[in-house]
Amino acid sequence: MPVAVSAGFPPIARADARILVLGSLPGKRSLEAQQYYAHPQNAFWRIMRELVGAAGTYDQRCDALMEHQIALWDVLASSSRPGSMDADIRLESSQANDFDRFFSIYGAIKGVAFNGQKSAQLFTRMVELRPGTGEIEQFVLPSTSPAYASMPYADKLAAWRKVIA
Repeated sequence: MPVAVSAGFPPIARADARILVLGSLPGKRSLEAQQYYAHPQNAFWRIMRELVGAAGTYDQRCDALMEHQIALWDVLASSSRPGSMDADIRLESSQANDFDRFFSIYGAIKGVAFNGQKSAQLFTRMVELRPGTGEIEQFVLPSTSPAYASMPYADKLAAWRKVIA
């Protein structure tokens, strides 16, 4: 049975963004809500609340990220994926976002923080930045997904704090 292609969201970013947080592709709950990290058990917004005060409505949380020079996006623009698990992303149907264009628009980005191993793997596999993009440091952070329950929240928060705060 064919699986529908999921399309990602546009980036949340401001011209002065210094760090880009990258997920893989929005899951089912996020697609339904049209919001990044909409699953109630995903720790992303809880972590961002503690680190940068991202609280309130979705728009207010996104504004808080931008106020702290944090951009948010996903590696993939689209892909087939039954369900919400990153392991189910079908690489043969995956299309990466246009990072050359992104980094030309948001030239102040100096770091990319991957929300989990899968986003880092997808980026490495599917994205080839053009020469002249500049030095961009990369950080692989523990996934905030509820599927990654083997790491306690306090440890996730500490790892994210080292990069974001």
